Amino acid sequence: MAEINVTLENFEEEVEKCSIPVLLDFWAEWCGPCRMLSPVVAEVAKKYEGKIRVGKVNVDEVPELADSFGVSSIPMLMVMKEGKCMTTAVGYRDQPQVEKMLEEYI
Repeated sequence: MAEINVTLENFEEEVEKCSIPVLLDFWAEWCGPCRMLSPVVAEVAKKYEGKIRVGKVNVDEVPELADSFGVSSIPMLMVMKEGKCMTTAVGYRDQPQVEKMLEEYI
């Protein structure tokens, strides 16, 4: 499964009720570091297919979700498991750093 676009309408089903960990990428089109991180997140999604779900949250389209998680800087990655935030990272991360974030949850 490729990355999914997370919205208010599908958040509960795709993230909170998900039986596997979810990597959320909070981003915006105008954000340079977000554009740099996007291919890294896509590669992680492919590599860990079936072990994690990867969701993209466009903060301009769904500011309510960003606000509810206190997102004040982007890009921000968040690992959620069983509907709870396990860890976050703000700013660009390379693939090994993103994979390290996920290690203990998969």
